[in-house]
Amino acid sequence: MSAGRRAMLWLLAAFYLAAGLLHLRSPAAFLLIVPDWVPAPHLTVIVTGIAEILGALGLLVPRLRKTAGIGLALYALCVLPANLKHAIEDIVLPGLPSSWWYHGPRLAFQPVLIWAALYASGVTRWPWRRLPRK
Repeated sequence: MSAGRRAMLWLLAAFYLAAGLLHLRSPAAFLLIVPDWVPAPHLTVIVTGIAEILGALGLLVPRLRKTAGIGLALYALCVLPANLKHAIEDIVLPGLPSSWWYHGPRLAFQPVLIWAALYASGVTRWPWRRLPRK
């Protein structure tokens, strides 16, 4: 594993671990951005926090790494509606900016976060090299 990929792996693991712990510690803040159509919003926030923590830990276990990377990529895709609601409805969350200078880059970064989970976990080498076919 290259130094860049290893650094990204550790950065993502730290990011998702911190985010997961924050979901568990302060679920009320996240409830504000859960879309209305999501069932059991409080439970959903708790489960997503646990998923982030497990994904972060999975990235650090070689035999679970690819599964964790795919899971975190899917997770980042699934939270897009909450991020859109946060931006479109201009919901103020404590400690976060509420301008489009924050929301625009955050939404634009979502595909990068998906790619980063897949790249750091070894699921893809794109755009640098294709994985060898087995």
